Amino acid sequence: MTDLEKHVNQPGRAKLVKRVREKINELGITYIYFQFISVTGRVVGKGIPADHWERTAEKGFQLVYGATANLFLDRHNNYIGYGPEAKELVGIPDPETFVQLPWDKRVGRVFCTCFRNREERENPGGHLTSDCRGNLRIIAEEFKKKHGYQMRVGTEPEMMWLTKNEDGTPTGKGFSKPFCYHIDQFESLRPVFMKVIEYANAMGLDMIQGDHEDAPGQLELNWMFDDVLRNADRLSTYRQICAQVAREHGLIACFMTKPFMGVSASGCHTNMSLWKGGKDKVNKLGHKTLPGVEEVFTYVEGGTNTFMPDTKDMQLPGKVGLQSIGGVMKHLPALTAIGSSTVNSYRRLWDQGFWAPVYADWGYQNRTCGLRVSAPGRFEYRSVDSMHNPYLMGAALLKAFDDGISNKIDPGKPESRNIYEAQKAGKDVKKLPLSLGEALERLSEDKVIQSAMPDEMYKIFHWYKNDEWEKFLGATTQWDLDTYLDCLP
Repeated sequence: MTDLEKHVNQPGRAKLVKRVREKINELGITYIYFQFISVTGRVVGKGIPADHWERTAEKGFQLVYGATANLFLDRHNNYIGYGPEAKELVGIPDPETFVQLPWDKRVGRVFCTCFRNREERENPGGHLTSDCRGNLRIIAEEFKKKHGYQMRVGTEPEMMWLTKNEDGTPTGKGFSKPFCYHIDQFESLRPVFMKVIEYANAMGLDMIQGDHEDAPGQLELNWMFDDVLRNADRLSTYRQICAQVAREHGLIACFMTKPFMGVSASGCHTNMSLWKGGKDKVNKLGHKTLPGVEEVFTYVEGGTNTFMPDTKDMQLPGKVGLQSIGGVMKHLPALTAIGSSTVNSYRRLWDQGFWAPVYADWGYQNRTCGLRVSAPGRFEYRSVDSMHNPYLMGAALLKAFDDGISNKIDPGKPESRNIYEAQKAGKDVKKLPLSLGEALERLSEDKVIQSAMPDEMYKIFHWYKNDEWEKFLGATTQWDLDTYLDCLP
């Protein structure tokens, strides 16, 4: 059988498809968004009436391959990744991700896995390697088969709520003042974040805490950590929720990394651990009747956290954790192209006065390093911002972990000093790439991290991001005019 046929006929899927039909009938859903994720993390797909659920669950839908690259043109007016002569992908819904949209309960949503066209002469019905979500699932399964570990991830998504003019354009201002942790500024956005939390709860996100950060209108709302793929799905869902709440409140939900100078940018610190064992458990989040299938509300619990200290020093991870850190340290330059994936990302890294994670070092709760052990049993990768694609990031980190564990890479001694002071004292510390162009160069040299984007995925990512970098280099900006317009005679 082809990869597509294996996916459709995997054990238990037929029962899941029937359970989705039961939910459709129970909840009165008449329309469904069938969605997947592009190279930049954008949610793309098709809408199909719920009457066609069973047919679509078996046969899928077709969409141009170029949708995985947002169907964008490069600076030479060529479609990125695939031309108009390319075949159409087949999107197959994953019924375990089906849930109702709380802002319009007539509509449901399901994530999809993408495959090559059934009529392709080469590898018909094979996994579409430009499907970043499908790649993450495969890489996570391979990692677990090889090492016996499951990666669990918790993300800290910062973003900003901006005001807009009557014509929809941004005013250039955040809704609230840039006062970090101030409850009064948090309170000013209460109608917004309470609606986000309401919708998140209805879509399976177990919200655990939140605060006002130190930029105008900047909030961070967190949910419980979970399996790397489910967490990536929840981050994508969270972004969709914020966009909807912004529409309802006449605001802009801004995930751009650094829209303002002189204040903090929006990061998305990624906390990771590797576990053995554990069981999936449904968390109904207070719902008497779940507005989706149980799997959407499922979190893995228990098991053995291999990152926990195995010595009396509670600041040092166990052996597996240290080797995993070693792998990430080795590949930090290439990983930066994925965690800081836009030209604007590097405004954050240049602004070192705001705890920007620009140094390739690690320590225990040391925020001046690119990596830190944030608490016993988990490790935080800090050079990840609000614009990153969590599916690419998860796959790349798994590849770095694999290299570290397989080759027993020593990360070196942790740094407890402020890294800036340590440098003044003579420590030689390497910086991360400080431009998108430099990061893409480091990625082009790193075959391990490239393997997280197999075949067409790396081709599209490099094409898309290199074109973005070249467009920036060729653009005349307001800064150019302000700096050079009157410089002569």
